[in-house]
Amino acid sequence: MSKGEIYKIGKNNKYEINKKDDFISFCVGILVYAAVLMIANSLFKGIEVENFFYAIIAALILSGLNYTIKPILIYWTLPLSIMSFGIAYPIVNMIILKLCDLIMGSSFNIYGFFATFVIAIFISVLKIILDNIITKNIGR
Repeated sequence: MSKGEIYKIGKNNKYEINKKDDFISFCVGILVYAAVLMIANSLFKGIEVENFFYAIIAALILSGLNYTIKPILIYWTLPLSIMSFGIAYPIVNMIILKLCDLIMGSSFNIYGFFATFVIAIFISVLKIILDNIITKNIGR
């Protein structure tokens, strides 16, 4: 069993993947991520998202970057994170946000180092909270 897939015991006591529930959880997770980006857009001056449609596209790009590039960045910054007791970890999230900024162009912008640092922490914390409240309950 891999992480993120929903398994149910079917006939013959074998695990079956319920792809419909997994797809619905993915879609709800993307919508939650887009909502978090829009909340950050309304609270902070350092982030600009044009509208909710571009927030959904940014959420898709950020999810893709989190699954592909983020593990490599975490591996490269592991010594720095260990020496700083994890304080350097938000720098990885900042890099991911800046990469999304480069990919999206003028539809998604992040300004300044300190603002990006605060926004990265805010997005991470709010996404964890909303995922536990909303997304995890969809898969049940």
